[in-house]
Amino acid sequence: MGAALGAHERRELALEGRRHAAVAVVLVDSDAERHDGDPLRAQDIDMSVVPGDLHSAERRRLDGRMVGVAGGAAFLLCRRATRLSKHAGQWALPGGRVDDGETALDAALREVEEELGLRLASESVVGWLDDYPTRSGYVITPVVLWGGEDPPLEPAPDEVFAVYRIGLHALEKSEPRFISIPESDRPVLQLPLGNDLIHAPTAAILFQLRQVGLLGRSGERVDHLEQPVFAWR
Repeated sequence: MGAALGAHERRELALEGRRHAAVAVVLVDSDAERHDGDPLRAQDIDMSVVPGDLHSAERRRLDGRMVGVAGGAAFLLCRRATRLSKHAGQWALPGGRVDDGETALDAALREVEEELGLRLASESVVGWLDDYPTRSGYVITPVVLWGGEDPPLEPAPDEVFAVYRIGLHALEKSEPRFISIPESDRPVLQLPLGNDLIHAPTAAILFQLRQVGLLGRSGERVDHLEQPVFAWR
């Protein structure tokens, strides 16, 4: 994956009044049995705000749980704490705002430690993906990190409800959906994983990881992909 990401000419976006944020795609190993399952029950997940068809390719009803995706090389995906004032309960990669005096890498490493209790160094960088502009006024810089085979994780309960290990095989097999919404002329990306649909900005970053890092499609861009309305705030 490092070679594929290195061959990709990363697109950097000017802030132009927006705030800078960084997220980390943390690569780890996973076990299909030990790391499968979702602590959240289907009846506790509100799918009413999700646009489009709420069925899988096999016509299975999607219920919002992240199940059946662990096993082998994986990345860490967080479900945000439900008590947060913004984007509560949504899927996210560990990350946050770049503070004054920080680089994007500094911020990503700090957020991984704060959110997951995992301390990594700059030597863990595998590669970089394109900047993504959000509707909420951020430019997100994604960095791909090697987190170790089976690192101990201590999610911060104020920020993270749960952390999941998503096998790269599941990401590679995922067939992205592009749907239309009346609020925008840009296509909304939906990335099916487990029993849910991941949306941009997280889905845009993971989709580019799939296209560039796993499938070797260097130069494929994602900054034109739209977020659903519930993620605009």
